[in-house]
Amino acid sequence: MAQADYKCDRRSRRSQHALIGALTEQLGEGEDLSRITVASLTDRAGLTRRTFYTHYKDIPDFVEQVETALLHEIRTRIERIGSATLPELYRNIDELEPAPGSVELLCYLRDNSELIGSLLGPGGDPAFIKKLIDLARATVADRMQTGIFPGALGAFFDYYLSYVVTAEVGVVQRWFENGLRESPETMARIMTVIAFVRPGDLYGKPIDINVPAYGMKLLNLQLEERKGRTHE
Repeated sequence: MAQADYKCDRRSRRSQHALIGALTEQLGEGEDLSRITVASLTDRAGLTRRTFYTHYKDIPDFVEQVETALLHEIRTRIERIGSATLPELYRNIDELEPAPGSVELLCYLRDNSELIGSLLGPGGDPAFIKKLIDLARATVADRMQTGIFPGALGAFFDYYLSYVVTAEVGVVQRWFENGLRESPETMARIMTVIAFVRPGDLYGKPIDINVPAYGMKLLNLQLEERKGRTHE
């Protein structure tokens, strides 16, 4: 790379970093994302609007690119968690150890807590939360189906997966709301075991559900309902 190109690239990264810092500050101060303007962003970043438009079309494009970069980093860490097998998870739970990769993911979230917390907060971007849920769901969906009883597939598995992923994202949101008071290691241990906890377990009254049998019954019931609708 020529020296002039290197300086230009370094200046470009510095400008983008300043804009991200300005976005983080505004959201952190309670400014609603929908009210942030190019003028307010560049003024805070100490840049010209011309510099902003060199890199982005508008505020939505800027936010989209920022979120895409974050989600890329998050995806690589979720992939490691998603590759863990049930025997590995059971062993880690017995040994009070977190799922592989979970500490690394939560450390990344903590290290970027100002920006990510602002996007997850009340004045942030609801679409970012959905993107995060969809990303996690897509990343672990195939792996979670490995070895699963066929009768548990279909609607039952679809909603189960949504339940687990949405719940885990909700735990992360709660962690941010609590000011990240627990360490990433503690949160990783909590999140590793929480998906396996049933409400009755908290009261010493666990329920024994034969999930494969329940899945088959549910599947048969759905088929009967569909047949009934076709004959109406």
